[in-house]
Amino acid sequence: MFGRFSLSAVCFLVLVAVAIATPDALAQGSPDVFVTPIPHAPFTGVINVERSIVRGDGSGSIINLKTMRQIGRDSQGRIYNESRTLVPMSSRKTPKVVSVHLYDPQTRVSIILNPQERTFSTRTVNHPPATVPLALLYASPTGNTLPQNEFTKEEDLGVREMEGVTVHGVREIQTIPVESSKTGKEIVIIDEYWYSDELRINLGITHRDPRTGSVTMTVTQIARTEPDPAMFEIPDEYRAPRGRRGTE
Repeated sequence: MFGRFSLSAVCFLVLVAVAIATPDALAQGSPDVFVTPIPHAPFTGVINVERSIVRGDGSGSIINLKTMRQIGRDSQGRIYNESRTLVPMSSRKTPKVVSVHLYDPQTRVSIILNPQERTFSTRTVNHPPATVPLALLYASPTGNTLPQNEFTKEEDLGVREMEGVTVHGVREIQTIPVESSKTGKEIVIIDEYWYSDELRINLGITHRDPRTGSVTMTVTQIARTEPDPAMFEIPDEYRAPRGRRGTE
């Protein structure tokens, strides 16, 4: 059994998007690696993201961007998840941290840190979050255990290692026929997921849609040791904005 994070699903994590025209100010959005808040499986890692965006001006030209961010989880199941700006693929700049999401499954308190303003906001999650990536997929060696239709095909990609961790892959191919595509052409959308049952997260996600572009996310620099506890705490210099102090 292995899981995948649905590109259209909305998980409990707070995802930050900054809609500014310049690539340097664009923040990463979904699809994303869902860091599950499970205990007894500590690790840290870096997500490398490569994103190609098809311009919406009809020219067919593509903007190539990249970013990276740190993620982590301690033995208590507390998670750390950065959001950073996207920068041009040729850039040597380190992407700026837009926000940091902290979550404690024992208290169900979700915290968003704003590094630019040195502020934080908190809220209590009403229901426990999922302990596996959303949209579970049960794959057989032939990849045909999901309900099939004439427009969607599932392929089992087997087992391999990423960063010394065993992962199981699946590829989903969705075909939009000419009569339904509104483009006069057949459209093929491909999603690929590589899931680690040990860490209970996807270590690789790829999405390709010729209408909008593509994104590849790969978890690297995995260290399966206990992170610094300070990683999951609100820094002393951070303050809650006026009117937003405490739990929402």
